[in-house]
Amino acid sequence: MPHNLYKFKTVWLYQTMNLKQLSQHLGLSQTTVSRALNGYPEVSETTRDRVQRAAHALNYSPNARAKSLATGRSHAIGHVLPVSDQHEMVNPIFGDFIAGAGATYAREGYEIVITLIEDRKEKDAYRAIRARGSVDGIIVHGPRMADDRIALLTQLGLPFVVHGRASDIDSPYSWLDINNGRAFQRATEFLLDLGHRRIALLNGRESMDFAHRRRDGYETALRARGVSPDPGLMRSEEMTEIYGYRAAHDMLQRAQAPTALLVSSMIIAIGVRRAVQDLGLEMGRDVSVITHDDDLSYLKNGEDVPLFTATRSSVHAAGAQAAEMLLQLIQSPASAPLTKLIEAELIIGRSTGPAR
Repeated sequence: MPHNLYKFKTVWLYQTMNLKQLSQHLGLSQTTVSRALNGYPEVSETTRDRVQRAAHALNYSPNARAKSLATGRSHAIGHVLPVSDQHEMVNPIFGDFIAGAGATYAREGYEIVITLIEDRKEKDAYRAIRARGSVDGIIVHGPRMADDRIALLTQLGLPFVVHGRASDIDSPYSWLDINNGRAFQRATEFLLDLGHRRIALLNGRESMDFAHRRRDGYETALRARGVSPDPGLMRSEEMTEIYGYRAAHDMLQRAQAPTALLVSSMIIAIGVRRAVQDLGLEMGRDVSVITHDDDLSYLKNGEDVPLFTATRSSVHAAGAQAAEMLLQLIQSPASAPLTKLIEAELIIGRSTGPAR
């Protein structure tokens, strides 16, 4: 190998290479290299493998603008959040979902575009996103019972996947959800088996579909055992630590206090635990607590033995799977809607015990 060529290749290992340089190095046209990198079927497997190996070894980084022009795609995924949902959605749960989705996007060469918009301008924002072509698809967060975003995105022809479901929407659409109703039915049945009859529900906002389904599961389990749901033992608010603390502190001081609490997130459960301790009570002995655990990477439910008995489903994994579904829809826009229902595990921890 000539000395000057050796030096040229060595420098490329530490600098970003463009398409023209990569093509010259391989002795192929820029069109062939671009098509090989973007998965066009007319490029042979041998050529595709050779190009991809060289691109990896020589630190090739495609120009985003050129890639968009070549493929007709932006290689970006949108996550749009109305201002009213920013506290509900921009929290540790949302962060873990984005981390899972982001790993999938990065692997496939996509970027994330997160947009925070005014509620009254939400529909206009989706129309503008579609008109600009700034993203190839959308993840819809926090679906409501009758969510008009689904009909709008379907009309716009923009690929999308809903993280959750909208119970009042009958038309087909793509979604990924956990079985919230079954998870909370099973958790309530577990408490009933332990002898609890006064079981409180500290739910999320019940305009949100997941919270509606969780309440249905809870009430279904109670009625099946002949226990009438008590409205005085049900709360529905934004899922914060202070909400959990105040609701539990109030209920546990009543003459007819609940002997168990079923709560909709680890964040609420932390507030419940603080209230239990402030009242001089002990979880698992004086009062039982079951929470939903999204298996957050930085808010773990204990170590060897879980602190809370919980219905567990990884939101990080859900983000990765929703992203994979959306990328599949982008690659095959004529395909039928994709759906996936994930069952939650019931994890036994130290926060539950027999009713006293």
